[in-house]
Amino acid sequence: MFPVRQPWLCKALGCYDCCIRCLGAVPYPSLVATLLCFTGMALFCGCGHEALANTEVLVETYFARNIQDYVILASFIKYFQYVIYGLASFFFLYCILLLAEGFYTTSAVKQTFGEFRSTRCGRCLSLTFIIVTYALAVIWLAVFAFTAIPVFFFFNMAQTCHNINILAETTPSINQHGWICMDARQYGLLPWNAMPGKACGMTLASICKTKEFFVTYDLYIAAFAGAGIALLALFLYVVATTYNYAVLRFLGRKGLRC
Repeated sequence: MFPVRQPWLCKALGCYDCCIRCLGAVPYPSLVATLLCFTGMALFCGCGHEALANTEVLVETYFARNIQDYVILASFIKYFQYVIYGLASFFFLYCILLLAEGFYTTSAVKQTFGEFRSTRCGRCLSLTFIIVTYALAVIWLAVFAFTAIPVFFFFNMAQTCHNINILAETTPSINQHGWICMDARQYGLLPWNAMPGKACGMTLASICKTKEFFVTYDLYIAAFAGAGIALLALFLYVVATTYNYAVLRFLGRKGLRC
């Protein structure tokens, strides 16, 4: 990956010029995208894993009395946590490959570093990375939208609790705010025959004051932000790889050895 391979060249140009040439071969867009991807996936996988575990505890404690009512949710959380492990490993390896591909194409485009040359196989490999990364970006866009659902649920729950607290301060009668509820069944967390399936009034307000609620809410927000950062990284990868591939094709048509 080190572009200047001739020791005499470093002596002739000096350390400064040698360093400038080395820095010029670094694929900065791919490097930034890799850092963004690592950060986003760390947030999404780590915070998402813990948020799912806390969600199961909240539903089991406050929204469902029978274990059969949330067995589907518990199974989904369990399997999705395994999916998170796989996503973390896959994206770590794939981002390393994209970064290596960025070094390859950038060095090839610079075309001034020794015997390094791009080949037809290398260009086909770059095109493959573009297609796969674009497909991953489209899929991850759906994941990003899906991650917004629990954030929306907890946001509505927090707003509902806020309204209950305001009513509790202004009206002495408990019946004035007992009809305000949060139904987990409306969001698909529980089946429609689950009992009670919802929390109302001061019971709901007490849930919002628990540590588990605040921690889970913050974890989902962090996971949502991580998914957005990872999506941004994938789009940046698409732009960088497409640009490098286009330059390689252009130089190839001009008959230049790159």
